[in-house]
Amino acid sequence: MVAAAARRVVTRWGSPSRSALWHGARVDVTRQEDLRERNSAALLARVAAAPEPPSRASLAAATGLTRTTVSALVDQMLLARLLEETDPPGPARGRPAQRLRLSGRRVAGLGVEVGVRHLAAGVRDLSGATRVLRVVPGDQRGAPPEQVLRGAAELAEEVLAAAADQGLEVVGAAWGLPGLVDARAGVVRLAPNLGWHDVDVLGRLRGGATSATAGALPTALENEAALAALAEAWSVGEGAPAPRSFLLVSGEVGIGAGAVVGGRLLRGEHGWSGELGHVGVDPGGPVCGCGATGCLEVYAGQDAVLAAAGLDPDGSTAAEGGGAGAVLARAAGRGEERVLRALADAGRALGVAASSAVNVLDVDAVVLGGVYAPLVPWIGPPLRAELARRVLRARVLPVEVRAARLGADAVVLGGAARVLQGVLERPGELLATALPAAARLP
Repeated sequence: MVAAAARRVVTRWGSPSRSALWHGARVDVTRQEDLRERNSAALLARVAAAPEPPSRASLAAATGLTRTTVSALVDQMLLARLLEETDPPGPARGRPAQRLRLSGRRVAGLGVEVGVRHLAAGVRDLSGATRVLRVVPGDQRGAPPEQVLRGAAELAEEVLAAAADQGLEVVGAAWGLPGLVDARAGVVRLAPNLGWHDVDVLGRLRGGATSATAGALPTALENEAALAALAEAWSVGEGAPAPRSFLLVSGEVGIGAGAVVGGRLLRGEHGWSGELGHVGVDPGGPVCGCGATGCLEVYAGQDAVLAAAGLDPDGSTAAEGGGAGAVLARAAGRGEERVLRALADAGRALGVAASSAVNVLDVDAVVLGGVYAPLVPWIGPPLRAELARRVLRARVLPVEVRAARLGADAVVLGGAARVLQGVLERPGELLATALPAAARLP
């Protein structure tokens, strides 16, 4: 390879210096590595999206790559434990072709959630399986950011240790937080329900204010609702696949939304899209924690619904267990009139706000997550009625309303999925560990 590159330099420029020879070889090898990574990513994407495990021959046909190229790349990905072979379906006839699927034996991602009333951390492997999950209840409002982040990082350490015991290599982390998250700077610009303003989360993680391992991992920040939407798009083995375009509305104390259009998460210019809780439902309504009046949050946020239902946001959920969604669902199932009215009012308010988003984004479904997921039987009908009345496209194509498949764990699992999505799109570093020594640059 180096000799061939040198001959090309000599032919074009005459006798080269040794540095020119080396530069030419480096560029040539870099291009080969880039091409190998792009082709490998294309194959991984096909395997990930296939409804059934594909064969090498079917991958070659789908991608246009030669069978020889596909076979060589697949062999490398098997060595790197990004792929694994599985038995072909049906009775064997002759020599059956081995099928391929994403491997859960090596690579994993860490997701961490800083919620208003809980902390959570979990690890998911490349096959999509959840391998470790921990949730710790506790109100974070008013607590110093350093204390909250330290608690979350300690929880992440526990999860990482459990993943290591399973032989997993966690290659990165994504943290989900409420409010305006500046992902590029690693700063939470504003989180009213936590009382945070311009909190440098990544700086604190990397600066030793938290535990060492969690701070050393490559780490990204996202808004919690965006990660919940990504989890829905990435859900594996959870029934019918997610629509390619949907709005996921996730509720806890606040209300966030993540929009997936054409299979891709929309983040907005600054990554601050999805603040559905602060869409105005009634300009003359009560004052919201953000300072505006009549926001969706004051009508359909978790605490607002509990209060309207006559339930104590702290005492009743702690006494009955299962979180606010479970408490409200049990009360609604018993037919308690005040609870039913509160849920109907919340559904109507959600429908008004979601209608505006659907009219702008043209998505096929509204998916209800977080506290809303177990409440779909009661908030779903008034929400659907508002969508049918207010969304223009609903007159020719109805908008689906359904519960999220991953429930309360969606933010953590979405964080892990964000890491794994990066592996599928840029597998080069992990593939390099499987290359024979002769194929590497000295």
